[in-house]
Amino acid sequence: MKFNNVVIESIGVALPELYKSSEELENELHHLYEKLKISTGRLELMTGIKNRGYWEPKTPPSSISTLAALDALSNVSFKREDIDLLIHSGVCRDFLEPATASVIHDALKLSPKAQIFDLSNACLGFLNAIVVAGNMIEAGMIKRALIVTGENSGPLIKQTLHKLLTDESINRKSLKKYFANLTIGSAGVAMVVSHKSLAPLAPEVLGASALTDSTANKLCRGDGNTGELMMETDSEELMHHGLKLAKENFELFKEELKLDQSSIDVVLTHQVGSAHEKLSLESVGLDSHRTYRTYPEFGNTGSAALPLTLALAAKNKQLNHLDTMALLGIGSGLSSIMLGIKWKQ
Repeated sequence: MKFNNVVIESIGVALPELYKSSEELENELHHLYEKLKISTGRLELMTGIKNRGYWEPKTPPSSISTLAALDALSNVSFKREDIDLLIHSGVCRDFLEPATASVIHDALKLSPKAQIFDLSNACLGFLNAIVVAGNMIEAGMIKRALIVTGENSGPLIKQTLHKLLTDESINRKSLKKYFANLTIGSAGVAMVVSHKSLAPLAPEVLGASALTDSTANKLCRGDGNTGELMMETDSEELMHHGLKLAKENFELFKEELKLDQSSIDVVLTHQVGSAHEKLSLESVGLDSHRTYRTYPEFGNTGSAALPLTLALAAKNKQLNHLDTMALLGIGSGLSSIMLGIKWKQ
């Protein structure tokens, strides 16, 4: 799908209050490592992740999303009542119902006329929300949307450590399905997506391609509530299916947006870790392109990962005026969305 009238008017972030290094995590797992004869340093070596951030376990996702939204709205020229749509797109939500977006809407004091809903699709939710809002803008249904997410890995890390330290049946094989949990980080991101007429000099969303491989829906599953999260992942099989899906979707992406490798200046991958990044870029022939990473310091921040990376790349002046960007999104399930952006300073 191609967009003609969709721009990114503003981006805001909320960074975690607390951090835990890979070394600290492995120190906490010292007895298990000794029992299973695992050498320390393995976690950072395999993933490239040095730290992952988190908020206190009882921090509601809505409060993280609200902080990011306040950052995104801190330097805009429009009024909050000009926002027509609010989407909360995180894996983490306050409760089953009502929508977490309702809590954020109230906290921000948005217009009663603003539509609200939650959109959850694992790590891909934020990009899904951009596509949904973009299509609504193109159709003339809305002029401006606020997309937010607030991911907190605190409960997942806590529950995973408890499981690994108390379950006597854990062996080298069963440990593998919990390994991905130790890479998960936290962040909040907010983005204002608008009709081009409202911000003609803003970065343009060129369009997107989407592809699904639902045969892989069993390879990564999370369960629980906001206070007690647990997840099990077959990382090797998930990687195998994910790379195949990404390669196929990239061909669709090039066709949809009339782009090729030579016309792309910057590529951002979903921030899983170093191995995933390397293989993802190689699979689509973009391994020599400029990129930017957030996983070394923040870990895999779920639905916040790609928009956080975009925001921090811009903040740290890693993007040039009129760069054509490819955002390679993927989420367990499996779903892939690849988003094209024409960056403007």
